[in-house]
Amino acid sequence: MRLRCAVLDDFQNVATEVADWSPLADDVEVVQFTTHFPGEDGLAEALADFDIVVTLRERVPFPGSLLARLPRLKLLIASGMRNTVIDYAAAEAHGVTVCGTASSSTPPVELTWALLLGLARGLVQESNALRSGGPWQHTVGADLHGRRLGVLGLGKIGSRVAQVGLAFGMHVSAWSQNLTKEYADEVGVHLAPSKEALLADSDFVSVHLALSDRTRGLVGPAEIALLKPTAYLINTSRAAIVDQDALLDALHEGRIAGAGVDVFDTEPLPAGHPMRTAPRLLATPHLGYVSQANYATYYGHAVEDIQAYLAGSPVRRLP
Repeated sequence: MRLRCAVLDDFQNVATEVADWSPLADDVEVVQFTTHFPGEDGLAEALADFDIVVTLRERVPFPGSLLARLPRLKLLIASGMRNTVIDYAAAEAHGVTVCGTASSSTPPVELTWALLLGLARGLVQESNALRSGGPWQHTVGADLHGRRLGVLGLGKIGSRVAQVGLAFGMHVSAWSQNLTKEYADEVGVHLAPSKEALLADSDFVSVHLALSDRTRGLVGPAEIALLKPTAYLINTSRAAIVDQDALLDALHEGRIAGAGVDVFDTEPLPAGHPMRTAPRLLATPHLGYVSQANYATYYGHAVEDIQAYLAGSPVRRLP
């Protein structure tokens, strides 16, 4: 009897197209789910008859309570090599092997700049006006050259975002709790003396921090109040780092020029969520890692993970 493998949140229905699953054909039946299961009950019911689950990034939590309801589950594969929503101790206790895949930091860098440039030059408004017979030129774009880009977090993604800013002729500052002047100098950016100074001085602020107890709510009402009225805030990292209600208030009250957001407290975003209609907001449905090359890696490595598990030698084990 073949094992059953569930592929979760395959919204574009491409998991079996971007990678070659044929090596598993004799041993594994692959079932793609193109809609999201919002609650544990629905997820437990849908996955009850599966031996393998492939989950995308950190979109679906796997707490101990869920793992206990999946007695057939033996292999859980999460894209990327870091996942904070899987209970690894519970997985081990229930005999579930957890594996990951490689992941490129290039797509979120590119999306960050797509959002920043789209905001700065009013691309959505101008394109919509042109296509609908609206006014010809009704926004005045914000310049990048000579302006200050503040980067919260100078890791793999943040450092590359910073380098693009330098290529645009921007003055780039960075800050995080552990950032040193030596590393900031190596990247070629200014080390801001504090988070508050970075926020107050920057024309564009981009968030590139991992979510942790130290970064949760790091940009709250007091921090957003420090931003210039002409400033733009970009978050392609994790929603919980920026206080969503405080950001919405600032957008509605016109206290900042705009925001670009790719991550949300609840995903997929409910139909009536205020983020869907907020003014001065350019929002995308968590596309940071969604690219052809990354998907080919995610699902190609998922196939390899399954093959290795079936051979008795799991690879890329997490955590």
